[in-house]
Amino acid sequence: MRMMLGVRELVLVLPVFLAGCDFTPVHMARESQMHWVAKGSGQEAELDVEPIDLSGKTLPELVDYAFTNRPSMTKAMLSVEDARLALKQIDSSAPILSSSPLGALSSSASIGRSERSNPGRHLDGDTHGSGSGALSLNILVWDFGRHKANAQSQAENVLAAELECIENGYQIFQEVVDAYFTLVKNKALLEVAFTNEFEFTEHLHQAEKRFEAGEAINLDVLKARLDLAQARERVVSVSNSVDVAGAYLMAALGMDASHGNYIKVLGEKSSRLDEMLRMFNDTETNAKEYFDFACTNAPQMQVARAKLRAASAAVDYAIADTMPEINASLSLNWANPLWYWNWGVNVAQDIFTGFRKTTAVERAKNSMDIAAHNVDQIGQELSHSLEVAVAERDNARKALATAESSVISAKDNFDTVRERYLVGESSRVDFTSAVSDYATALGNRIEAFYRGQIAEAKLFALCGSKPEYVADNANGNKADE
Repeated sequence: MRMMLGVRELVLVLPVFLAGCDFTPVHMARESQMHWVAKGSGQEAELDVEPIDLSGKTLPELVDYAFTNRPSMTKAMLSVEDARLALKQIDSSAPILSSSPLGALSSSASIGRSERSNPGRHLDGDTHGSGSGALSLNILVWDFGRHKANAQSQAENVLAAELECIENGYQIFQEVVDAYFTLVKNKALLEVAFTNEFEFTEHLHQAEKRFEAGEAINLDVLKARLDLAQARERVVSVSNSVDVAGAYLMAALGMDASHGNYIKVLGEKSSRLDEMLRMFNDTETNAKEYFDFACTNAPQMQVARAKLRAASAAVDYAIADTMPEINASLSLNWANPLWYWNWGVNVAQDIFTGFRKTTAVERAKNSMDIAAHNVDQIGQELSHSLEVAVAERDNARKALATAESSVISAKDNFDTVRERYLVGESSRVDFTSAVSDYATALGNRIEAFYRGQIAEAKLFALCGSKPEYVADNANGNKADE
């Protein structure tokens, strides 16, 4: 912090200093205010963006990068800090009969001079007067539980803000995982589309040769060209899906269009069809066991319970607010040329405010009821989400087993039909059907595998457990090679 203050800063800080406060927060607030002036005026759009290279980064490393780069995480952390400052502010007004008695003390000082004209004379500007001053000390002795209840409520809000920060982290984790696996899946599907295009290209060449040799008719060539055109359309469609998935991954990582497309930042990802990227092991836990764990560990459940406890403490505060306050005061006064001091104890109670205060109690009770039912609602939604995620996991695993078998059968059938087609023992229709069946089987296997990986990741996020990554994929190779 700069210790040399300018005239303008001195004028701003002096009243704070005279009030007995630390002027550091004021100075830091001004510096932060100046720092964000460019963003508030839109000038940050004119700044150059530094290049970012995340090529070769594994999924856990990308998730960690998103934690530090996503504005939502920064906002969540600032919300935690704001909740803690609110609790600190509450403690600064605690009664002397509490765990933080220094907050009960407040003082004020005043000094002045008054002038008045002489009575019975004309308003000729001739006045006389005297100076005066006062120094007073006020002490909040007891507030019948207001501070304790308010502090307890805010302490639970601090806990809720911390848990919401954790919940936001799981949301970021899920978004990055979904986008990452979607990109890898679409890249693999693009390889399937390229394979399909290659086979139909070869098919067209064979059809043209057979036509030239008089072994096929012109219709076979035209059909082969149509098959190739459709295969190329599929390549274009899947290629677009890859670009869209890359854009979603960039957004999940907290980067915008100014950083370029995903290839510039992330590099090319491997998409070999004989390898599938496994980052999470297969689990066998059922939905009930997951729910039993999630009831006490899922961030959304913990947030709901913390807010219920905060609402309960707010009821205590509303009830305590119907009671009076006990204060003590001591003052020293000077009115030239006299000095005098006084002290006293008083009990302060607002009158004719009963309806407002009892209504506040009713509202606090209603808010507590809402928070209690919110816990039940979150529990039901969590139970449903877990059941769906487990069903998606199990369905994906069954679909993968079926697809693995279909790939083997479709590959054998395709090899047989292709050999027979080359010697003229199979028709164009048989060849086209065999290629389509093989491509479909490959696509189904890819879809099923990555759908299962996304479901496994979702279970970590729903339960609030630490993600367990595996270092190797299904074929024993490093996960991100």
